[in-house]
Amino acid sequence: MSELKPSSVDFKYNTTLQAYIFPGVSPVSIHSLGADFLSSLCTQALIQFLSPPTSLLISAVYLLGQTKSIHISCPKETASSKFLAPYTTFSRIHTKSITCLDISSGGGLGVSSSTDGSMKIWQASNGELRRVLEGHVFDVNCCRFFPSGLVVLSGGMDAQLKIWSAEDASCVVTFKGHKGGILDTDIVDRGRNVVSGSRDGTARLWDCGRSACLGVIADCGSSINGVAVGAADNSINLGSPEQMPSEREVGTESKMLLLAREDKKLQCFGLQSRQPVFLFIGSDAFNCCTFLSGFLMLAGTQDGNIYQLDVRSPRAPVQVIHRSGAPVLSLLSFRDGFIASQGDGSCFIVQQDLDYVIELTGADSDPVYKVATWEKQIYTCCRDGLVRRYQLSDL
Repeated sequence: MSELKPSSVDFKYNTTLQAYIFPGVSPVSIHSLGADFLSSLCTQALIQFLSPPTSLLISAVYLLGQTKSIHISCPKETASSKFLAPYTTFSRIHTKSITCLDISSGGGLGVSSSTDGSMKIWQASNGELRRVLEGHVFDVNCCRFFPSGLVVLSGGMDAQLKIWSAEDASCVVTFKGHKGGILDTDIVDRGRNVVSGSRDGTARLWDCGRSACLGVIADCGSSINGVAVGAADNSINLGSPEQMPSEREVGTESKMLLLAREDKKLQCFGLQSRQPVFLFIGSDAFNCCTFLSGFLMLAGTQDGNIYQLDVRSPRAPVQVIHRSGAPVLSLLSFRDGFIASQGDGSCFIVQQDLDYVIELTGADSDPVYKVATWEKQIYTCCRDGLVRRYQLSDL
């Protein structure tokens, strides 16, 4: 039977527990901090680090105190993880699965879309509803704030791209041209231009001022599940445009466009030149992608792989991270690492190297579709219809 030997217990301050799982085995340290412990922390800690006979240890930690986070480390393996529970949960924004969300640049507002057919703007601090954005015919797949925080961009299964005022919920621009549902979008520079990726296999560049398509950047013949725009390092050759770019293109120079494709291909283009930079073939359909720097990028697949690639030598990945076989649904650059979410309910922050991971708990086995951040706050949306807010200061 597991033996629990707490070295110190203090209900008001930090708690350190020393657990000897089996005789002769090095101890596992569990550090607790905060208030209002959730049982999902214990569940995920058990799955990640401890074998089934140690379930009594986890139960004992739950009974000893109330906390928002626990820290489990294995000294002999030089590995550790922190498990962070939601600071608060918003349950009244949508009635069904929430497929996408974003937080405004000032951190005051959130926007989210749902399979209930709605898109809503809400107060980021408490989830209070502010606006309902109505105009898409079918499901809204993606939504995001412009850098100003006053305007929202969305794309839906009706093949339309729309721009909304966050102040009065009016739709100010509608882009038409795609022949299939729009699955992802990104904003170029300050927002004079935007990019969209669609089930019709095309990625398009749009002029927001004139509601016009400036060109098809790529026609892949396969659904484009994710797009990302990033500034390229000076050492990367993006090619030259075959014709003079439109004066309506603003901020496209020295930008790369990354496409996560359904046909297992990750493709990079020079945004202004429209020239291919590289094509990488992965293990399964690519669902999402993001840039970590001017030459490093991440992309996640349907079979659970996260590929880190260097644009300067993309033939072989820098590393492949595989934590489970569940689909990687979202990736977001965060500080000196990234945040990833998967279809099995896992959501985690990787910083610097894989020896330091923060697990965001609470979703259980429901897919976490999207992650957004503002300063030390992290927001997730999930199939269970909840928005969860995490405070990194709770660690």
